[in-house]
Amino acid sequence: MKIGQREIGPNHPPLVIAEIGINHGGDLSVAKEMVTLAAQSGCECIKHQTHIIEDEMTPEAKSIFPPNADVSIWDVMAACALSIEEEAELKAHTESLGMIYLSTPFSRAAADALEDMGVLAYKIGSGEADNLPLIRHIARKGKPVIFSTGMQTIDTLRASVDILAASGVPYALLECTNLYPSPPQIVSLAGVRELQDAFPGVPVGFSDHSIGPEMALASVALGACILERHYTDSRYRKGPDIINSMDPSELRHIIDRSREIWIAANNPKSRSDAEEDVYRFARASVVADADLPAGHVITEADIWARRPGSGEIPGYEFDNVVGKRLTRAVTRNTQLRWADLDG
Repeated sequence: MKIGQREIGPNHPPLVIAEIGINHGGDLSVAKEMVTLAAQSGCECIKHQTHIIEDEMTPEAKSIFPPNADVSIWDVMAACALSIEEEAELKAHTESLGMIYLSTPFSRAAADALEDMGVLAYKIGSGEADNLPLIRHIARKGKPVIFSTGMQTIDTLRASVDILAASGVPYALLECTNLYPSPPQIVSLAGVRELQDAFPGVPVGFSDHSIGPEMALASVALGACILERHYTDSRYRKGPDIINSMDPSELRHIIDRSREIWIAANNPKSRSDAEEDVYRFARASVVADADLPAGHVITEADIWARRPGSGEIPGYEFDNVVGKRLTRAVTRNTQLRWADLDG
């Protein structure tokens, strides 16, 4: 999968997505400052949320209160949504700093507005993971899709994934738990592997709503190639998503540590060149464990393996020395050589 010039998949470092979402509280200047700080932290990708309220919700939403808010979902989004003109300005600012700009459209009108802005790809959130008409509408635009799978099972995902697969657009799937914040008791790191097994060849990532970087970083060791976390310039802001948001310092930490984990997770089990000097002193050499005369037939009790590993016969050859006849007398702790042995 590729978004712009950024390759995404197991053979590339994880793409860390900083989701501003609605953390700017509807203030464009705050959103821009968040983007600037993310760029300074080394971030490659910013994600926003595009809310056109009247096309996204019916008036019934005015009586629905999210678990992490004390006002209705309608009022939350109305207060936090940027206008389309403001979002276009935010996108331009993001791209001027060399970052990818993504957004989640929560309605058909929002998807169309993002298309008019020229976004490189779309994010589909977990709340829309089974919204088949919206998924189909987005897929028809022919651009890459990052698809969060929170609140879904492998079986309930299949209809949505089938739409993406049939459309021919590149897509990635993100394991996700949709409680803000998500305690470890309900986070599913195993979901990363389950998605990989169920949809082979599809890039799989992790959209994290827990507190702290641990779960996101752990997912990299399991093969997650995208990490998405809510992001804010300061955890002292108010907002329903702030509690599980990373700040610029934690963003930098996740970017750096995820790359290190990705490198280590792909290193084969072997003795590296860098370990050779250590191996030479850390391993053992076969030595005489007593004073032994020439012609003596060596028994297991006559020899041992001791550091350093500078001797000619390494410890792993111990059994091949037993039963050999000494060609010369040796004293205790003499490092044996093959020329000292006969038979």
